[in-house]
Amino acid sequence: MSSTWHILGAGSLGSLWACRLARAGKPVRLILRDQQRLAAYQRGGGLTLVEHDGQRHYAIPAETASAPGPIHRLLVACKAYDAAPAVAQLAPRLAQGGELVLLQNGLGSQDEVAEQVPHARCVFASSTEGAFREGDWQVRFAGHGFNWLGDPGNPSVPYWFDELLDAGIPGQWTPDIATRLWRKLALNCAINPLTVLHGCHNGGLLGHLGEVDQLCDELAGLLRRCGQPEAAEGLHEEVQRVIVATAANYSSMYQDVRHGRRTEVHYLLGHACRSAARHGAAVPQLERLLRRLVDNLEARGLRSD
Repeated sequence: MSSTWHILGAGSLGSLWACRLARAGKPVRLILRDQQRLAAYQRGGGLTLVEHDGQRHYAIPAETASAPGPIHRLLVACKAYDAAPAVAQLAPRLAQGGELVLLQNGLGSQDEVAEQVPHARCVFASSTEGAFREGDWQVRFAGHGFNWLGDPGNPSVPYWFDELLDAGIPGQWTPDIATRLWRKLALNCAINPLTVLHGCHNGGLLGHLGEVDQLCDELAGLLRRCGQPEAAEGLHEEVQRVIVATAANYSSMYQDVRHGRRTEVHYLLGHACRSAARHGAAVPQLERLLRRLVDNLEARGLRSD
């Protein structure tokens, strides 16, 4: 079986993982959207990682989805709404027993991807690492964090897991990845939409803690209703810790809106509200927040699905 890491999506986290794997001598190949993006990438000659005010260039090979050859290991690092369609394009190349690592925000896209590749193993990931693109093909490592990986259907640790640690990608295999994903969903729902609606960085929410607390109350109740009591524990305190620790940062949703990009609202706040409806949980604050956010996005001419 090939040991190559194919990486779908050259955004911030995809580029960050690609550079660190390449730096550790692991074989890496980027899969880009189309020939135009591939040509632009080849003109740039690779990816640049900026870290601690130093930068290093990595001439990582790249291709499009239509390139020949099987894929045995695929890191899916594109946006949640792009994940399933992008993986569907690659499904014919994915080897029997191949493995995917899914780095998407929120919940729902993981199951959509798994439906496209029933012959492969899907490993879910939850990351607290921070990175942002400073330009095309240039990524800045903005905040050290951690990565939890797990497979709800198979607790065995993949043979390649140690390669991540070799590459300086901090991580832990967990048999309960669902708890991590639900917890991160709740954190994102309590913070990201409000930063868009109030037009502020994360620290600006210190002036709206009453609103934050109401959302945390509903989210904690929803987590317990969805069978995730561990994810609900200490949610209020952790949300406030995150707001303070990342006070100068802008949330990913805020940045998407500022740059006129589609947000992942469907897989974050939308997923929370759909889950509440399925479980018969009353979440009036979350539903009101979703309506306000959708109205805000549509007023800006942005998609709200």
